[in-house]
Amino acid sequence: MKTMFSPIIPIAALTLTACAQESAQDSVIEAKDKEVQPMFRSINEKISVSPQISLEDIKAAQADGVTLIVNNRPDGEEPSAPQSADIEAAAKAAGMDYISIPITHSGFSAPQVEAMINALDSSKGKILAYCRSGTRSTLLWSLAQAKKGMAPDEIARLAGNAGYDITPVRAMVEALAGPQ
Repeated sequence: MKTMFSPIIPIAALTLTACAQESAQDSVIEAKDKEVQPMFRSINEKISVSPQISLEDIKAAQADGVTLIVNNRPDGEEPSAPQSADIEAAAKAAGMDYISIPITHSGFSAPQVEAMINALDSSKGKILAYCRSGTRSTLLWSLAQAKKGMAPDEIARLAGNAGYDITPVRAMVEALAGPQ
């Protein structure tokens, strides 16, 4: 088992830049969204990420075989968007599990990474993680996979195939993955 994060390299400090850069990446992603990007972007056979979902998107997720929805968006970030309780109720009504692991613009923490690992490991079916653009969900997935030992280049490749760039957290991904 890998050790917890070094107190010398706090996750939040390393990822403040990542969250600040999210806005720029969001603009690129939103432009791509208007082109041909699907709402749910598959990272691998187990997980897809998405920009903010609506209550109607729950049915599409269910039809896609999703059994767990992971909300990485804090309540109140966009007051007009469906909030956590709304998405949770719709997911449960559709027979899906739901977990909230909100990521604010202040960065990622060890408990959030652990919560994502637990979600990934406990789900028997497909997972849909969402936030404002899908970026925070992808970056959190990346950190979780690194901590589980996946090679940073493979993490970057899979995230890139879904249209996301892990550069903002690449150093932390490499630190968590350890020597390969």
